[in-house]
Amino acid sequence: MNHLPLQNHVALITGSSKGLGAGIARSLAEAGAKTVINAFNNISRAEQIAQEINHRGGEAIAIQADVSKEAEIKRLIEEASNRLGPVDILVPNATPDQPQLPIEQYDQEFYRSMLDFFVMSPFLLAQAAMPAMKEKRWGRIINITSEVYAASVPNFSAYVAAKGGQIGWSRSMARELAPFGITVNMVAPGWIPVERHENDPPEDKAGYLATIPAGRWGTPQDVGNAVKFFALEESSFITGQTLHVNGGTTPW
Repeated sequence: MNHLPLQNHVALITGSSKGLGAGIARSLAEAGAKTVINAFNNISRAEQIAQEINHRGGEAIAIQADVSKEAEIKRLIEEASNRLGPVDILVPNATPDQPQLPIEQYDQEFYRSMLDFFVMSPFLLAQAAMPAMKEKRWGRIINITSEVYAASVPNFSAYVAAKGGQIGWSRSMARELAPFGITVNMVAPGWIPVERHENDPPEDKAGYLATIPAGRWGTPQDVGNAVKFFALEESSFITGQTLHVNGGTTPW
């Protein structure tokens, strides 16, 4: 880790014990940010990611918390700030299962769970981290959205609707927080197979891969690099924007 543009910053990435979240955490740590690895179901896996970052010369800790719950979020932000310093890079990434179903097979409880993760969780996380960001007059909120909203993917209405809410919230907050030196941007990955996709049908994967103009799968590092860009000082005049990370699949 030679060039450390984020050396004086603290990054919290929710749902970062594996998959895209772990890739984002590694990228921000490589840029020098002190990094909070968050998990709910498997804290030992989060601790492994933190240890990996520490062994490579970074500084990371793991904190267990359910980021769909307000009390847990407040505890997470407080513990992170006490141990590493005020959180000024916030990456809401945690996600529940995302079954693709026709509308008849969804229920209200599941729809609400999507909103809890993709609208309420970013709202509560930002609210808890905001006092320190405003005092510093510097902050980065980088929401991990998805290409599914722009693509209007069918049989996926709960997830697509919640991601649409997350996008609308981000755009509104970008304008609200700009006077305080805080940017709010979005990274929208395409389908990037990670651990939770191990059992997905091979024919589905092959079909999607054939649609990627770049001719390869995206990786967690690709997403991490996009998040890192929005965290850097060089992006300070960019806010309310979405960066699609999908090899050219999304033309919008």
